[in-house]
Amino acid sequence: MLIINAILLGIGLAMDAFSVSLANGLNEPHMKVKKMSKTSFVFGFFQCFMPLIGWLCVHTIIHYFKQFETFIPWIALILLGYIGGKMLIEGIRGGEEETAVLTKSTLLLQGIATSIDALSVGFTIANYNMVNAFITSFIIGIVTFAISFAGLHIGKKFGTKLSGRASILGGIILIAIGLEIFISAL
Repeated sequence: MLIINAILLGIGLAMDAFSVSLANGLNEPHMKVKKMSKTSFVFGFFQCFMPLIGWLCVHTIIHYFKQFETFIPWIALILLGYIGGKMLIEGIRGGEEETAVLTKSTLLLQGIATSIDALSVGFTIANYNMVNAFITSFIIGIVTFAISFAGLHIGKKFGTKLSGRASILGGIILIAIGLEIFISAL
């Protein structure tokens, strides 16, 4: 049952990473498999790491973390809005042939922004022992890796067809994800 719950949690948590990966694939349609793997790893890593942080906070400093929890939707909105707005502006200015390459710093921000809601999963697995919390988080990371990789692949297919407009679409997707996270938390 632990594994099934972890897979379902992973699928639910990976939807933001899937959407961002889709946007990244749209924006960079000639991305190599090695970079796709590294990008998917970043999303999987953060989705694995954040529930562990949440679990640790429940068992140590919960009263401090509860105050931070109200800022999570704002942080996601600001990070994804910034990244999406930047992509949108670059797509409008860049013309038909240019696509922005996903940088390490942008990927890091995306990884944090899409996984910050996974901190709250640490609260839902608070009754797990350390081993079960680690197993659950690891499975969430693997599921996120696979779903992100699929998002990149799908985005690449459509990005080639959309040419220069892919950056605009990708930016709109990221802004929409940030708004969705923010609105759903209200």
